[in-house]
Amino acid sequence: MNISVIVPVYDEVESLPELTSWISRVMDENKFTYEVILVDDGSRDGSWDMILKLQSNNPFIKGIKFRRNYGKSAALNVGFDAAHGDVVITMDADLQDSPDEIPELYRRITEEKYDLISGWKAKRYDPITKTIPTKLFNAATRKMSGIHNLHDFNCGLKAYRKAVVKNIEVYGEMHRYIPVIAKWAGFTKIGEQVVEHRARKYGKTKFGMSRFVNGFLDLLSIFFVGKFGKRPMHFFGTMGTLSFFAGLVCAIWIVAEKLYTIHQNATYNLHIPYRDATSNPLFYIALVAIILGSQLFLTGFVAELVSRSASERNKYQIEDTI
Repeated sequence: MNISVIVPVYDEVESLPELTSWISRVMDENKFTYEVILVDDGSRDGSWDMILKLQSNNPFIKGIKFRRNYGKSAALNVGFDAAHGDVVITMDADLQDSPDEIPELYRRITEEKYDLISGWKAKRYDPITKTIPTKLFNAATRKMSGIHNLHDFNCGLKAYRKAVVKNIEVYGEMHRYIPVIAKWAGFTKIGEQVVEHRARKYGKTKFGMSRFVNGFLDLLSIFFVGKFGKRPMHFFGTMGTLSFFAGLVCAIWIVAEKLYTIHQNATYNLHIPYRDATSNPLFYIALVAIILGSQLFLTGFVAELVSRSASERNKYQIEDTI
């Protein structure tokens, strides 16, 4: 099979007939063998009934229905698992991505041997409340990931070599950072293609403040997981050791200061006053640092055990499959 097109669907019943018809036309014109995998992410507007209707008229359409809404990352991850095409294309269901881009994306993966091509919507029709957060995320992600040639990490229109989607895992809101996940998995030939961005024709955007916050938290998560996911002790152990020894040095200083004062008084018959250790603020700083260091070190051990024995986190209730 040449191409698998994966489309996450959440309350997009109006756009599905036009989208699937458009994809089929492009595939037929270019004589591609293909499948369209529509993943219904707990829609409540009759999207699944529409998928059933479309599939009855087009055997190249496949459907996966979640029992509830899990998010775009979950839909993509399940779609990746089900894909059979040599090249996997992901696109949104809202008609803002153009299927006419598919042939060039396919050519660049197969002929130019890219692992991943990410779309760049140079001219956008989104409201400013969506474009400004997107620009901030993209700038931060370029800085933290070292992938400096991508302008838009979160573009839904992407093309992948099959090996990429079979060797990465996306969860939470990690779909916006798939190029970073792919790079850290060893797929380093990542390119970009300017693609058409169309104004939304039906429904309303799913972007909101919760996605902005979740995206920021996932950016921190992916940075940490990418650096220390396989060796958490390198992070927690280092921080714990530094904290423990800082506290130990403070404690030694307090004891040494008191012993020195006692020695001076005894040797020279002086009466230099000295404070009890518990009345010295440095004592509490030392105590907190030692306890925190010990806890961080133990956290590193626990994280090492979890990273070696944790089961897959992508387990979803699938209600139906066609």
